[in-house]
Amino acid sequence: MTEKRNLLIGGGLVGAVAVVLVALGNPANMGFCIACFLRDIAGAVGLQRAEVVQYLRPEIPGLILCAFIMALFKKEFSVRGGSSPVLRFAIGFIVMVGALVFLGCPYRMILRLAGGDLNALIGLLGFVAGICAGVFFLNRGFSLGKTVAMPRKTEGLVIPISAVVLLALLLAGGAGVLIFSESGPGSQHAPALAALAAGLLVGAIAQRVRLCMVGGIRDMLLFKDPTLLMGFIAVLVVALVGNIITGRFNPGFLEQPVAHTDGLWNFLGLAAVGFGSALLGGCPLRQLILAGEGNSDSGIAVLGMLVGAAFCHNFGLASSAAGTTPNGRIAVVLGLVILCLVGVMNSGLAGGKSKASSRSAKREA
Repeated sequence: MTEKRNLLIGGGLVGAVAVVLVALGNPANMGFCIACFLRDIAGAVGLQRAEVVQYLRPEIPGLILCAFIMALFKKEFSVRGGSSPVLRFAIGFIVMVGALVFLGCPYRMILRLAGGDLNALIGLLGFVAGICAGVFFLNRGFSLGKTVAMPRKTEGLVIPISAVVLLALLLAGGAGVLIFSESGPGSQHAPALAALAAGLLVGAIAQRVRLCMVGGIRDMLLFKDPTLLMGFIAVLVVALVGNIITGRFNPGFLEQPVAHTDGLWNFLGLAAVGFGSALLGGCPLRQLILAGEGNSDSGIAVLGMLVGAAFCHNFGLASSAAGTTPNGRIAVVLGLVILCLVGVMNSGLAGGKSKASSRSAKREA
């Protein structure tokens, strides 16, 4: 009962933070989006050249740093890794491709729904379908290998230190090396200190209550346990109420901010996100939190997402309000095929000796 209460309170606070960030300048229905923010950061450091999506979003380093600080304070910082790093990088890459074809991570999907964007409802159906595919393989012994304690503590410090460096560059005005958009979504942002405070707050909440929408749906499918879903239900309800109060609730499919109406690819894009995240053991938000706690496996997945974001914009995979691209559609299909192959080759379906169980996957997330 206490866990459900904490998830409801935490999720409600996160929903409120998203509404406030939009009021302070973040793009509409994008108060907090892991995929979009990683994409913008990739642009800010020059990894991708799309001029309208380049800004160092302080929410992301804030998330990581607060997870790191909370883990240290609670003596939960544990440097571990060594579980199929190349595969995790590739899956993180595919997750980002799916997210940028849909135009948002699972968190933004909820915020889009709270803003009245019914395209996100189709995405939600795809997201659940993708998680079902992941659960299929989990039930057949899927595993990326055992995560073990790492001998060197510095392994778990790389991601938090990188977050500090990014924040220092931002607070120094870019130090002449960062690239900032002058128009488009990248130019729309809350004041840096307010965004950083929001990232720290969401990081603290997510670290303590284990916010993870993939974990919530997975647990519901595997164990009929709705506990983790409580947090995201609270995000939806509070963000919906906030949007109604502030006049930002606009129900329908058309004229939604930073969204397209291609239902098939909204479905398949988030199916790739759900499928890949289920195999990784957590959604993009959860991967960032785990990376802050010292998990280098999650750190590798985050790097895969960052590189995937850059690749999407450099090679025309990312969607826009005008719709999807041929390259993006091909990439999503290839990504889903690759995820199926990874699932088969790393589970009992391939005749291997994997002994991973769905319960161990639950503990990982």
